[in-house]
Amino acid sequence: MKEDYIKILKTMNEATNRMDINVFAQAVDLTPNQAIAQVQELAVEGFLRKVGGGFGLTEKGKNALKAYAFVLPEMAFNFYVGMDKPLGFSALSLGEFYREVREVCSDALEFHLYRGDFESWLRDVCKDSELTEAFGALKAEGLKGEDLRKALLKAVDDKYGVGDLL
Repeated sequence: MKEDYIKILKTMNEATNRMDINVFAQAVDLTPNQAIAQVQELAVEGFLRKVGGGFGLTEKGKNALKAYAFVLPEMAFNFYVGMDKPLGFSALSLGEFYREVREVCSDALEFHLYRGDFESWLRDVCKDSELTEAFGALKAEGLKGEDLRKALLKAVDDKYGVGDLL
């Protein structure tokens, strides 16, 4: 994940008025030139849009922030490959979930999808009914292996744009 991108989005989201570029750069721990370059990259990727003489968050930018909002550790999604067979991977946010889906074995993805674990976590912890429905539709398609992995990643990325932040 590009930590700087998230810092920039958070800072812009929390700002209550316009900031001088030097103050903004300091707030995100970058030089002014680095901050300008990264803001421009975020605009090209669709996370920010030009507003007057500055920039503001787009819906994609707001969704990216939601994807990196952390849940309590006891609410993390823990990956298993079977009953009582933990993989030792967990996700405290949708961004981390996306990253772990890229890495864990496809057997774990199948295990969780067809038990309804992903849907439960998305609905109950992430409070995302739209993504819950998208995962339910994938279950109905009967996807397996790498096709399942690609479809899960696409569903999360389509909603939150997290693939652009990794």
